[in-house]
Amino acid sequence: MAQKSTWQPHTEHGKLSEKERDALPESAFAFPKQRKEPMTDASHVRNALARFDQVDGVSDAERDLAFANIQKAAAHYGVDLEESDWRQLGKRPHTKNPAQ
Repeated sequence: MAQKSTWQPHTEHGKLSEKERDALPESAFAFPKQRKEPMTDASHVRNALARFDQVDGVSDAERDLAFANIQKAAAHYGVDLEESDWRQLGKRPHTKNPAQ
């Protein structure tokens, strides 16, 4: 069963200062509990997808939620996703640390 997204659009765009990032609500992050990978514009969504497999110390359930959040943010900002599940990210690794 697909995880329900918690992501909500936020008005901050572009490069975020540490202060701006700290002020974001949890709903602006791919990984809300860990406050990892903010998604405030299309560039940040692509970055969250590219760095997905670099987030350490999270469960499969947290990855399910994060991917659901990325899917919702991608649809909102018009970012095309080829993957339908986060487990597909490791099939064509883009980093030294694939997601499997």
